[in-house]
Amino acid sequence: MSDQKGQRQSRAEAREKAINQIIDIATAEFVEKGLAGARIDEIAGKATKRKIYYYFEGKEELYRAVLKRAYQRVRASEAQVDIESGTAVEALRRLIEHDVHYHSEHSELVRLVMNENIHRAEHLKQIEDLPSGNRQVIAILARIIARGEAEGSFRPGIDPVELHLNMTALSFYNVSNQFTFAQNFGVDMTSPEAVARRAKQVADIIIAWVTKQD
Repeated sequence: MSDQKGQRQSRAEAREKAINQIIDIATAEFVEKGLAGARIDEIAGKATKRKIYYYFEGKEELYRAVLKRAYQRVRASEAQVDIESGTAVEALRRLIEHDVHYHSEHSELVRLVMNENIHRAEHLKQIEDLPSGNRQVIAILARIIARGEAEGSFRPGIDPVELHLNMTALSFYNVSNQFTFAQNFGVDMTSPEAVARRAKQVADIIIAWVTKQD
């Protein structure tokens, strides 16, 4: 019985490994060329077409799998941030700085989201369980906000969705505009020092907003 269970686990692990390898290759292709420009033959050149079509019906389903995993990974990373220790301000700062660093280290997420916006979230709408998964960060922020209000450090009435919007917008810019900003102003936005400085600045901006009293 234990041997059968071990075999099932091994098959499941092998399947997951194969799928992730395909998604790794496809991610690079979609990030570089977008959905319209990416070609299954190019992806298959680094995997195998037979294997791709064994797990996915075609390019669009593969693209959705790439998009889904990118979102799942950022949400999983946020769930690992310590939001319990210290004050609400300290907890929020840790989460904000984490998001800035994460987006800088995972530029594929930014590129994929930018591409999906070009498609008006057409493919995102077809991933049924993804919106609920993405809303996990809203629950995390709501907990921080409630604590901040109870401590008296946050002004009342902060919307966690608006807070997330502002955090994401400021985290995105370092990646989405790094080339044009560098060309226009000669600023390297990708060095570890630049990212760390930007993370602190973004946290300072957001915290000033949530703690400002009318």
